[in-house]
Amino acid sequence: MTEFQTAFVLLGINIGLLWLLLAAPIGSRTIKVRRLLNKRAEEIWDMARPGGGLADWHPAILSSRPVEGMPDRMELTYRQPDRQGRSMTRIIAIDRTGVTAQGEFSCELRIVADSALDAEFWSGYREVRRIAPAEVGSAIVIEQTDSYRGLAGYLYRYFSLRREVRALEDYLEGRKPVAHERFEHPLVQTALAVLSTLLLWPFFGMNSNGLMISVFLTLVIVFHELGHMVAYRAFGHESARMIFVPLLGGIAIGGRPYDSRFEAATCALMGAGVSAFLVPILIAAHQSGPESGPILVFMLILGAFNLLNLLPMYRFDGGQMLRQIFRTTKALTLASFGVTGVILWTGWRIGLPPLALLAALSIFTLLSLIRTGKVKPRHELAEMSPAEQLMTGFGLYAALSIHVYAVVYACDRLFG
Repeated sequence: MTEFQTAFVLLGINIGLLWLLLAAPIGSRTIKVRRLLNKRAEEIWDMARPGGGLADWHPAILSSRPVEGMPDRMELTYRQPDRQGRSMTRIIAIDRTGVTAQGEFSCELRIVADSALDAEFWSGYREVRRIAPAEVGSAIVIEQTDSYRGLAGYLYRYFSLRREVRALEDYLEGRKPVAHERFEHPLVQTALAVLSTLLLWPFFGMNSNGLMISVFLTLVIVFHELGHMVAYRAFGHESARMIFVPLLGGIAIGGRPYDSRFEAATCALMGAGVSAFLVPILIAAHQSGPESGPILVFMLILGAFNLLNLLPMYRFDGGQMLRQIFRTTKALTLASFGVTGVILWTGWRIGLPPLALLAALSIFTLLSLIRTGKVKPRHELAEMSPAEQLMTGFGLYAALSIHVYAVVYACDRLFG
């Protein structure tokens, strides 16, 4: 398999994974978690029902209180901050609650207001909680029904629900709750990064050069996501973290929703922006070292990866940036064609055949058609000032130029 074929196979796999995780029309699904607990049903009901002792054990909830004058409404305050750093709140409506002659407690609820998200986001959400006596102790069953677009949201809800029930069990059994998700533990993420490296290795050849390229690609992904995390921390995201997904790469996650378009654009830019600082260091190392082949290979991977992320596709950093900077359809279209043209010119400059460029353009078009379920904030993001637009625009231009130069510099010396 040639280098170009390998690249297109990897791109194809990534497109498929992106579609599956972010855009696949999963539709309405019910997530159900059941757990046997060694306590009486009445005790569990007092802890798990809306208005009960949720705040004593729930990993995400700070407080739960009734809404004044509305007996069927409860206000929940969450640990997760909103766009301005305040605790996020939600109003839930309790549609039905009851207890049967067999001692089964149940309630049905839905979310009617959210301080961070538009109410439309929760329009299809329904939740049922049931606690029934069992042979030993009681059984708690929680069902959440919603409409999903993409597997990522479904999996996130599933693992969050499992974490909630596990936290209740730990509390009832007197165990110390887990302070963080096991999946997000640094050791788990390191293991996933190593696994991703090993999975990528066969694509580049099962030899030392193939392993070197695979390791370099993983390092480039780590540097890129660290750039996003630097921006998140600068804007006050205290719980920003990075999640590694084998084959697909890394994902930097902020600690709260964006507050302004400038914040959203800057956080998207800094993935490629921080990586750009490595380019002059790598050039200096190449010019001063006798064995510089691996340095050039790393520079080529660094430049190519970040150029791909700057493409004006919907879920790519470039697309997120351009949507924040340019507010009219005409300006956004012209800027998108401009960025795409520069990247295609880079491919032509390093000697990619016209057929490869045409195939790449087709893949970029496919990526642009991938649409995800839109998470609409309750309030519009604060608009950019002209100075902020100018600053982020020049930042995009600088990151694009530096990575174009990195690719051309490395290819001229590796293949020239």
